[in-house]
Amino acid sequence: MRFPPRIRPFAMAVLCAGTACTPALAAPALMPQPVRYQPQGSALPLAGGVQVQWQGVRSPLLERAVARFGQRLAALSARPAVAGAPAGLVLRINCQHPDPDMLSVRMREHYQLRTGPDGATLVADGPAGVLRGLATLLQLVEPGEAGPVLDGAEIDDSPRFAWRGLLVDVSRHFMSPAALERQLDMMELTKFNVLHLHLSDGQGFRVESRVYPRLQQVASHGQYYTQQQVRDLVASAADRGIRVVPEFDAPGHSYAMLLAYPQYAAQPVTTPLDPKRVVRAALDPTNPDTYVFLTRLYHEMAGLFPDAYFHVGGDEVRPDEWTANPRISAYMQQHGYAGAPALQAAFTRRVLAIVAHEGKTMMGWDELLDAPTPPGIVIEPWRGSRYTAQATAAGHPVVVSAGYYLDLLLPAADHYRVDPLDPLGNGLPPDQVAAAHAPALAPFALDPAASMTTAQDGLVLGAEAALWTEIVSEEMLDARLWPRAAALAERFWSPATVRDEAALDRRLPVVQAELEVLGNRAAADRHRMIARLAPDGVAPLATLLAVTTPVRNYALNHVFGPGHMAATSTPPALDRVADIATPDSFQATAFTRDVAAYVGGQRDLAASLRARLEIWRDNDTRLRQVVATRPALREALPASGQLAELATVGLYALDGTLAAHQVQVDAVLQTAQAQFAASASMLAVRMNPQPAGDLLQAITPGIAGLVQGHM
Repeated sequence: MRFPPRIRPFAMAVLCAGTACTPALAAPALMPQPVRYQPQGSALPLAGGVQVQWQGVRSPLLERAVARFGQRLAALSARPAVAGAPAGLVLRINCQHPDPDMLSVRMREHYQLRTGPDGATLVADGPAGVLRGLATLLQLVEPGEAGPVLDGAEIDDSPRFAWRGLLVDVSRHFMSPAALERQLDMMELTKFNVLHLHLSDGQGFRVESRVYPRLQQVASHGQYYTQQQVRDLVASAADRGIRVVPEFDAPGHSYAMLLAYPQYAAQPVTTPLDPKRVVRAALDPTNPDTYVFLTRLYHEMAGLFPDAYFHVGGDEVRPDEWTANPRISAYMQQHGYAGAPALQAAFTRRVLAIVAHEGKTMMGWDELLDAPTPPGIVIEPWRGSRYTAQATAAGHPVVVSAGYYLDLLLPAADHYRVDPLDPLGNGLPPDQVAAAHAPALAPFALDPAASMTTAQDGLVLGAEAALWTEIVSEEMLDARLWPRAAALAERFWSPATVRDEAALDRRLPVVQAELEVLGNRAAADRHRMIARLAPDGVAPLATLLAVTTPVRNYALNHVFGPGHMAATSTPPALDRVADIATPDSFQATAFTRDVAAYVGGQRDLAASLRARLEIWRDNDTRLRQVVATRPALREALPASGQLAELATVGLYALDGTLAAHQVQVDAVLQTAQAQFAASASMLAVRMNPQPAGDLLQAITPGIAGLVQGHM
């Protein structure tokens, strides 16, 4: 087998639907966890291909889905599909109804699945339910002593939220059509159903326009999707039950657009590109021609993206882009606009009419709430959960991304514990914001008084995981998205009661390994980046990176310092060691778990713990030998030395010699823990220097556990 044996959690969280609950059960590494799961007897050996028996609706879309399922089953079972070979799995599919609401927020995704010695039976309310059931069926494949098997189970499943999105920013770094197609496969396997593409920003406009050709000639820097590529991507997504929602930002985040058509700018846009203006440039809302431009552009783009929703951004408009223009300032006074938010509200109403004329529902970020906004607009809160409460209180439908920004480089569990309906789930402590005298971060502060009623809960369509790509190249895309996106797929699909972080930690490596068998490139791309940095030292660098993670909360962007990456026109090289590090270290998590078991009395783990600690202690010497000929790796040496120090402390604990080295032990642990604290929040990042090399020691909790267990 090409993936590790499934690691079953000790117990599955209690799963409830209405008043019906199943008791805690051992379960396969299903992600998202179903609403109801019941294991059923013996497993079915998988010895060949798939024989499909159709009942109910049968369509080309479903036939293509089954073809993908067969190819994926062959990959997971390590048995190639051979034409004419006897079927090892009889799959009965009963799609009970065609779905007139397919590819909408009302599409039918409920399914029932039963597997056993006679094969698999999948009953679904509509085609989307078949797609979701097939994804679960693949996760029931297990390695057995005599070969792969299909676990016996009875499953009844449907999503908690209708909108389960993944936002990919393709403006800051362009992602090829092939890279996006690969993400669609991963999304299908984990039951996402919306791909939100951020297609225009300061750094680039990424779609071919035949109405305004300078958008690709000037604003794309040579990297854009042709209209045919857009149609192909939309069709591939539809095949997988995934909607594609485009985002074309206005009035802010418009530098690239205005570079091509400067006559619509509030302030002059000049070449060569001014890095300070990339994040500032805004459209002129007082120029009537601005609305002609947007009307024609949005009409063209709406024709390429058939989804009912159209995202226009609306965030982070810099007031002085307007107030510093004497003509705009005079216009505001003449028409009674008290400030930039009021002028933006007028702009929003004009854009809403443009979007509505195309038969679309307008979406925008939570800054639209800064002034009265028509209630039909879908608000996407991103600065904190307080805006979910504020938007729904005003009658707005909501798609939540606050708490789900993957570019913060937080581990999966941090995102996983944020519930879309919790008005206190994400935000900075207000007392800390006030004490730090950081007015720019005030909008990110929690509102302790925020609350949600049942009626407000009903306005939450769902949520999105978001990956902004200022410092994410295509080579890094898979590793920055997965497996954390899979954890959020579960948060958006499964019942709110599914929130066992220990079970999540055990399932994540299994799910990620399976995704990699099925096309995810996270491990392969990381290996290539390591080999490029250290062709003669892959092993020691890989050892270091396996147990270190990048600094968090935009510390890696240096977003609060002079090297603000979002304000650059030329993408950074992204070839540092920290660019390869991943937010979740499976090795460190397993080490910490084993330490807890060892301290709890499972003393037979001592040898395994010692072996790992000795490898980490001795790795520093090996890496320093490599650095002698690879100067680019020099910035990794402090982290490498620190890993050796932590491992040495762990060995002191196992040897019972902590007391003899108490000063060293305290200093090593305090340093490592302080480094975590330095990027624990955006506030912390503002106030603290980051560790050399921007790497954190993921084994720190495990080492601390060993020390505490031997004191």
